[in-house]
Amino acid sequence: MDKSPEAFRTISEVAEELDIPQHVLRFWESRFHEIKPMKRGGGRRYYRPQDVDLLRGIRHLLYGEGYTIRGVQRLLREQGHRFVQSVWRPGAPQPTPAKGERDPRPASREASPIADELPEEADVPDRSSEPEPVTAPQGRLSPMQVQQLRSALQELVDCRRLLQDAVARRAERSAQEPE
Repeated sequence: MDKSPEAFRTISEVAEELDIPQHVLRFWESRFHEIKPMKRGGGRRYYRPQDVDLLRGIRHLLYGEGYTIRGVQRLLREQGHRFVQSVWRPGAPQPTPAKGERDPRPASREASPIADELPEEADVPDRSSEPEPVTAPQGRLSPMQVQQLRSALQELVDCRRLLQDAVARRAERSAQEPE
C-alpha cells in the first residue's frame, strides 16, 4: 500500500526511497541540524515530507554535485534550508561558488561526502604492497564507472583501516585502565 505524499515516513522508508543506508541518515542528522525528524517513544523517527525533501537536496549535493559536508553546511547557512529542499528538483536553481571560493565540485578525493572526516593523504598508510582491485569485464562498465568503483573501494579500505586503528587504540586504553 502506497502512502500519501503528505504522510510521515519511517527511517527505513526514507532510506529505501533515497537509496541511502539508515546509518547515513542518522549521521547526517548529527552534521545537519536542519534535519529534525519527529521522534516518538523508543526513539523511532518519523520524517515529514519537508524533511524528506531536505534529505533529497542534501543527497543531490553530496552525491550528485560532489559537495563536501562542509560545503552543504555552508549552503544551508547562506542559502537556507528551502533552497536545499528544492535544489534536487529538475530546473531548480543550482548553487554557485561563493565569491573567492573555488568550485565546490572537485574531481579529486575531496568529492567524497566524508572527505572532511578523513585524514590528509600524508596520514594514510602506504598501500603500494596491496594487490590491484579486480578489473571489471570489458564492455560492461565504462572506464569512468570502473574508476568510480575503484575510488569507492579505496575509500572503503581507508575507512576500514581507520576503524581498525580506532578499535585497537580503544582496546589498548581499556587494557591500561585499572579495574
